[in-house]
Amino acid sequence: MQHPPPARRKAGEAGDPNQKPVIWTVSVSRLSDLFRDITLEYDDRAIIEPIDLGFDEAARYIRERMETERCDAVISAGSNGAYLKSRLSVPVVIAKASGFDVLQALSRARQITPDIGIITYQSTMPALKEFQNAFGINIQQRDYATEEDARAQINELKASGVKAIVGAGLITDLAEEAGLAAVFVYSAASIRQAFDDALEIARLTQLESNRSHSRSPPLADTLRAKHGLNDLRGDSPMMETLRQSIVLYAKSQATVLIQGETGTGKELVAQAIHRENPRALIGNKPFVAVNCGAIAESLLESELFGYEEGAFTGSRRGGHAGLFEAAHRGTLFLDEIGEMPLALQTRLLRVLEEREVVRVGGTRPIAVDVRIISATHCDLEQRVREGRFRADLFYRLAVLRLTLAPLRERPEDLIALAEWCLKKALAALGARPHPNLHAEIVACAPLLGAYAWPGNAREVRNLMERLALFLAAEPLQALSPAFILSVAPEFAQVTMPMPGIAQVTTSAAPPTVESIAQVLARFGGNREAAAKHLGISRTTLWRKIRNQ
Repeated sequence: MQHPPPARRKAGEAGDPNQKPVIWTVSVSRLSDLFRDITLEYDDRAIIEPIDLGFDEAARYIRERMETERCDAVISAGSNGAYLKSRLSVPVVIAKASGFDVLQALSRARQITPDIGIITYQSTMPALKEFQNAFGINIQQRDYATEEDARAQINELKASGVKAIVGAGLITDLAEEAGLAAVFVYSAASIRQAFDDALEIARLTQLESNRSHSRSPPLADTLRAKHGLNDLRGDSPMMETLRQSIVLYAKSQATVLIQGETGTGKELVAQAIHRENPRALIGNKPFVAVNCGAIAESLLESELFGYEEGAFTGSRRGGHAGLFEAAHRGTLFLDEIGEMPLALQTRLLRVLEEREVVRVGGTRPIAVDVRIISATHCDLEQRVREGRFRADLFYRLAVLRLTLAPLRERPEDLIALAEWCLKKALAALGARPHPNLHAEIVACAPLLGAYAWPGNAREVRNLMERLALFLAAEPLQALSPAFILSVAPEFAQVTMPMPGIAQVTTSAAPPTVESIAQVLARFGGNREAAAKHLGISRTTLWRKIRNQ
């Protein structure tokens, strides 16, 4: 049952050292009860209020309250917390179940049944495989993106014989709804840790506000990093190494140069580095991005460094702060840095060395504290040798380096990435993914693997959005190789198979699609053989037969 939001309580202005921190807890599941129990322990140290709303409703409600009230931190968990973190300007602390919590929950589930499912938000836990092998427990792992996706995963696990589900509040609620035993994964200790983290963030936010109370107004959503580690999909060794590098580099303030082909996710990686930095949580530090190759040289200079009033014809009255000033105490992401003109490279180098910027048409230096992350698809060292890029700037920008592997070099990530993108695209259209979507995508692996993917992850996402549109329009349509060929003609000719995934041969013309009756007749009524031939599950085949 959803409770109404709490009565609003006014708080003092941010930065007032005599005011208790204001913390709001957000949950619509059984986690609410645990939040309330822990709140009593912190009542003397903070003003803590529960908000029994979720996702968009919670985000809108919090934004509305923050127009007139103060909040230092929000505590939430799971998919609800991730949703709020990308949509609120206030720091969001996501309560996380510890490894000990997971083991305790699995132990409780094992007392119920040996067949256990565990469902986590956005990513699974590879370490559980070792635990499963060591103790002989049958654990099936799944991850989910939306509530409908979670419900589909639970139904699939139930159909496979799972009797108990381990997960967070949403998962356990849906598991009980499906008639399964549900084991809640969070412990009181993990929630106390989230409260402690929120108190520390609130304290540091107040200190920061005291130091820079008169500096600049709150940042718009456009200056925030919306992606993090969970958006980097794939379990290949290359992706795991990349995630480890991001966490490591986030601890430093040194410059980072990210190199990779188009569509490999360079800006996504830059945002993840920014969000993993501890100081990004304090006061919600800005992430500002600019494409150096998409703006004319004259405009790029004024955009980066700002300008004073009267600096040029049409300049704004009172002047204009540049992106370096907008990114103060945060991150400035310089995409396609290799396209920056030589004249601006000299100015950029000076800013990096002096940590201050002078606006166009001005003389007064303005101190800036900005971390620079740059990215390029070209070979910068070759451009240095050709005299098209300053060597001193290159070494200043590349203190830390990351090279993103193209998709064709990590084929084992393709299916997981395609499934994730398709689920997100279907959710955006308000469509429910098929319960057997994973099996359908696996059946399409040979066709998908035979394609070169020159656009890398971006091209996968674009294709899945296209497929989602057709699947949403025809809910009973199964995802099959024939269906992909009909929607994406570029797959009719594949010339560069990705190593690691079976190659298929396709002709220039899409194959003739047989009817269900014709396929069944060919296999003598054997539904299992017919489903395998069509690249769909027996369940989907049965659904198609029923609706003919």
